[in-house]
Amino acid sequence: MSFATEQIDLSMCSPETGRFLTANLYTLEGVKNEDGSPRVMSMSELVLAICLQRASGLENGYVDSVSGKRKKGIIDLMEDIAANSAMLKGLTEVEEKLVEIGIGGSFDAHGAFTYDGMATTYYNFLFYTAGVTGLPAAGTWSYDNVQTAISLVEDKMDSLNTLSQDLLIELQSLTAKRDQTYDLASNAIKSFNTVLLGTVNNM
Repeated sequence: MSFATEQIDLSMCSPETGRFLTANLYTLEGVKNEDGSPRVMSMSELVLAICLQRASGLENGYVDSVSGKRKKGIIDLMEDIAANSAMLKGLTEVEEKLVEIGIGGSFDAHGAFTYDGMATTYYNFLFYTAGVTGLPAAGTWSYDNVQTAISLVEDKMDSLNTLSQDLLIELQSLTAKRDQTYDLASNAIKSFNTVLLGTVNNM
């Protein structure tokens, strides 16, 4: 995020010094008029534009100027958390089904399973969708195979729960930064208005 400054002559003199007065106008990278030309702004408008750009980046994600990689924003993290929750719900359903198998029972890993409105099989959901590795071969699982699968599913759920916690912490951090940015913009506007009113009253 970069900005440029242009100094203009106000064609009036200071009553105190007798010198011509000047003012600074600014343009900010990415802020344009409807015709595509750079938008010329005052200092207060520049501060507000910078704050809004930063808030937008925190919400929608942005490209890191150092690494060149895209950083996730608040919306991305919320989507990740929702997807994680859906995956955990699916794994919980499968685990409950596996636990129902008695000592002498068996489990058809090719049995029908529905995840996110899509029809699949237990094995395909676990292996391809949820990424559970080390599963017994697809087919009919014995009791020992079922116990192995339960252990692997629980490990995957633990991993996803940890990820959800990390995502939530990151989400809270970005949300706090966004709120601070909006507060900064609000305080800047109040400050500039105070200065403007003071200037007008002294004229």
